[in-house]
Amino acid sequence: MTQNPFDALGGAGGLDMNALLQQAQAMQEQLQAAQDALADAVLEGSVAGAVTVRVNGTGELLGIDVTPGTVDGDDAESLAELGDMIVAAYREAKGKADDAAAQALGPLAGGGLPGLG
Repeated sequence: MTQNPFDALGGAGGLDMNALLQQAQAMQEQLQAAQDALADAVLEGSVAGAVTVRVNGTGELLGIDVTPGTVDGDDAESLAELGDMIVAAYREAKGKADDAAAQALGPLAGGGLPGLG
C-alpha cells in the first residue's frame, strides 16, 4: 500500500487552509501595528547643536529647528552652510528611521509564513 505524501502536511490532501489564513491575518495585523508605531515615532538628527531635524519612523520630515545666531541671513556662504547642515541632520535622522523600520518590520516583512519556509 502506498502512503499519501500529503498526509504529513495536514492530511486529507494538503494544508489546513483555515490555519494558513489565520496565520496570514495575524501577520497582517502585526505588520499594520508596526507600521502605525513607526508613523507615530519621532527620531532626530542634529549637527553641531545648530540644526535639529525631526522625522517619523517612515522618514517623513516633521520639522527643522535652527539655533538662533547659527547663520547670517545676509551671507550667501552662511546660508549654503545652513543648507548643508540641514541635509546632514536629515540624513542622520533618516538613518535612525531606517534602522527603526528594519527592526520593527524585519521579522514581519522578510520571514514569510511560519511553517512554509
